[in-house]
Amino acid sequence: MRRALVLVAALWAGTAAAEAPVAAIVEGHVLPGFTRLAEASATLDATADDHCAPEDPALRAAWGAAFDAWIAVSHLRFGPTETGDRAFALAFWPDSRGATPKALAGLIAARDPVVETAEGFATVSIAARGFHALEFLIYDPAFTGDDAAAYRCALVQAMAGDIARIAADILTDWRADYAERMRDAGGNDTYRTPDEAAQELFKAVSTGLQFTSDTRLGRPLGTFDKPRPTRAEAWRSGRSLRHVVMSLDGTRDLALMLAEGHPEAAAALDAAYGRAFAIARDLDDPVFAGVETPEGRFQVEILQQAVDAIRRVVAQDLGPTLGVAAGFNALDGD
Repeated sequence: MRRALVLVAALWAGTAAAEAPVAAIVEGHVLPGFTRLAEASATLDATADDHCAPEDPALRAAWGAAFDAWIAVSHLRFGPTETGDRAFALAFWPDSRGATPKALAGLIAARDPVVETAEGFATVSIAARGFHALEFLIYDPAFTGDDAAAYRCALVQAMAGDIARIAADILTDWRADYAERMRDAGGNDTYRTPDEAAQELFKAVSTGLQFTSDTRLGRPLGTFDKPRPTRAEAWRSGRSLRHVVMSLDGTRDLALMLAEGHPEAAAALDAAYGRAFAIARDLDDPVFAGVETPEGRFQVEILQQAVDAIRRVVAQDLGPTLGVAAGFNALDGD
């Protein structure tokens, strides 16, 4: 009897997962997101050619737009984003050991000529590449003074070009090969059955929410006795809360597409996400500086709890509806 029940459950899971609109998600969520990232990153690269001073509003605006585009797809941590550690090269964070400022200081002190070629810059430490490293160069007073201005300009331009190339490579790989692997799930070695492709997308939602709760919100919260506001993501540029909202928006879009044809799961998701967005709108604390006060901490904890409520809906409503589970992910450790 037990064996029969397991077989029925397995057959149900495979059938349900096959109904997940994987091809529609690739066309309507994945490819548009990475196209926006590639386009915004190319604009950042072009802008940096003529606007490399840290206080230049054009540079800051282009960097912010490209960073927005990355956060919107940052939950899609599989396939082309993981090739050659591309995701880490775009966004090396959290940086618990302060590797980024150390790496940047070393490059500047040595006036390292590695910035002169794309091939050379691609060999530098990941800590000195990507959006977070560029944030230091354009927002941190330790790196925005007059000292080494010419070299710093070259470094900004090298970083912007590197970001643009990585974003373009991710999009190229999706268009050339990986999109078809997901559409043709069951006909290739990457996704041997349709439910494996559905599970990959489901895991992206689950892991994205976990990262937002545990890291984007958990790091600045620290403990009650020792809050850590300067551990918030992108606090130097005032983007910490913005990243939470944008990441939620990205996972919401994917989750609702996965729930297509399942109105009860979609309604539960919509309600849970709506509550989190409402709390975020009312939180007048863009960098979570308020975690140092009991009232401010409570407000950020309420937002974290709302994100965790979405995670429960995803696990308890969306997953069983699709016949998939999140499984292990990169945040689980060994």
